[in-house]
Amino acid sequence: MPGDDARTTGRRRASRAVGPALLAVGAILAAVLPVGVQVGAARPAAAADAPAAGAPTTPYAVLPLFQEGVAIGPDGAVVAVPAGTRPAFLDGTRVLDPELTNFGAVLDGGEVEHGTREAHRLADAQLAWLAAGSVPGAGGPFEDLSRTALLDLHTLLLPGGAMVAGWEDRWRYVWPRDAAFVAVAFARTGHVDDALEVLDFLARAQHDDGGFEARYLPDGSGPPDDRTAQTDGQGWAMWAAGLVLAELPPGPVRTVVAARLAPLVARAVDGTTSLLTTTGLPPASPDYWERDEDELTLGTVAPLVAGLEQAVTVLAEAGDVERAERARASALTVRTATVETFGAAGFTRYADGADHDAAAAFVLAPFWQRPATGGRAAWLASAEAMRRPVGLAPAGEWRQDGVTWTPQTSLYAWVAAEQGDHARTLELLSAIDSHRTLTGSVPEKVLADGRPAAVAPLTWSAACALLALDALDP
Repeated sequence: MPGDDARTTGRRRASRAVGPALLAVGAILAAVLPVGVQVGAARPAAAADAPAAGAPTTPYAVLPLFQEGVAIGPDGAVVAVPAGTRPAFLDGTRVLDPELTNFGAVLDGGEVEHGTREAHRLADAQLAWLAAGSVPGAGGPFEDLSRTALLDLHTLLLPGGAMVAGWEDRWRYVWPRDAAFVAVAFARTGHVDDALEVLDFLARAQHDDGGFEARYLPDGSGPPDDRTAQTDGQGWAMWAAGLVLAELPPGPVRTVVAARLAPLVARAVDGTTSLLTTTGLPPASPDYWERDEDELTLGTVAPLVAGLEQAVTVLAEAGDVERAERARASALTVRTATVETFGAAGFTRYADGADHDAAAAFVLAPFWQRPATGGRAAWLASAEAMRRPVGLAPAGEWRQDGVTWTPQTSLYAWVAAEQGDHARTLELLSAIDSHRTLTGSVPEKVLADGRPAAVAPLTWSAACALLALDALDP
């Protein structure tokens, strides 16, 4: 997953076993730390995150928080807010207040020419951007979560549509999957132009054969390393294109946007169909776990079904009827093969029935247009297997280190909302809302004692939280 260089400490496919090793980023405690750490909007971590008196203790991982969030300096540059720092923002924005902010603390000891007039101009622009769309959950208990998530996404959308996963160096890349989710979140909150910029970046980065690298440098010059390309990327790109287009009413503008999206989608359709074997499935590929695989995973094929289904609408609207029909036929082929191969085992990560992971969510709405038979039961089983002290882990067999991952927690909140399971949605959103950083950002991880950890904000998590709240809105 984005920036998680420790991802290979999980079970390797060849071994079928999970070691008890914990992350070695920080010290490993013999018990959960006392609660009371200030998080989110100066809220203490919930007491329920601590073990009951007399309960047996378990070693849990301790990871650092790399930053509290991101900010915009008076010169317009994006800057990280160091861990432990609570900066002053101009009201309702991510723009640092030049009158109140200690720039030496925020800018690693540096100084800026902080003109008040320019800072207010930047703040007015960000407020105008917010006002041009909607804030899901406005007027409810999660309005602050929603508003700050939107501000973080807006701040991390770089020129040219580069939607970086985070601002810490190891996350300052564009992952096609993360960017696709953000594009959908932008579109559903009334920012279709921003969504299209994000998809335009993916179209420029896309290979001629329709495929994508695991991640890209934000300047669009290519991948930062030699990670294996990921087949799910073309599925996510097609899926996002269809959902973004769906936010536009029928008419000339929708047709023009479909034509804009058509090259991206057409290449992805052609590339996906060329990969399919006689089984109706593609070869094994890395998926959201971002490690090489020698067996096909649900996390690769389920997004391809979702993408091909959405490609039909985009291509038909753009007038490419022949390719739209090819996408429809391919979607049915891959869907049928996926259900036959993974469904009997309960839509687990691999077709042999072992290991529930978050890909179980991808066979339901808002991904597949018709939920897979048995998909809901599989999703519920995966949620139980993935449960951690605060939220969810990426998989049931993931490291038992007490760490909650907000991408999967917020993803399951969105899927729950789409299934009409509002109680589960509220439970998962509450877990995210009450464990934010000092700036209100959603971190990638939450420790067993409730402290936020790793990068903040993580744009995939922010996007899914927004989409969950949007699905809850009447």
